[in-house]
Amino acid sequence: MHIQNQPQSRRKYDADFKAEVLKMLANGQTAAYIANALGISENIIYRWKSIDQGGKKVLVQQGDLALENQQLKDRVRQLETEREILKKALSIFSRQT
Repeated sequence: MHIQNQPQSRRKYDADFKAEVLKMLANGQTAAYIANALGISENIIYRWKSIDQGGKKVLVQQGDLALENQQLKDRVRQLETEREILKKALSIFSRQT
C-alpha cells in the first residue's frame, strides 16, 4: 500500500464564526475547551484573540502590575491582622471559668 502525501488545505472561517469563538472565550470558557468542542486548533483561537485586540498583543504596563501587587499585599496584611484578632477573641471567650 502506498499513501501519497497530499497537502492539507487551510480551512477558512467566516467573521461570524470567529466572533462567536471570541465571545465564548470572553465568557470564561477556556481556549482548550472551545478548540475541542469545535474541532479547531487552540493556537488559531489565540491568534484571533490577538488580531481582535488591534493586531497587537496587549501588554500590561509594569506600573499597573506593581500597583496591583502592592494592593494585594496590603489586603493580605489586613486579613492576617483580622485573623489574629479573631484568634485572640476566640481564646478569650473559650476560656473555662
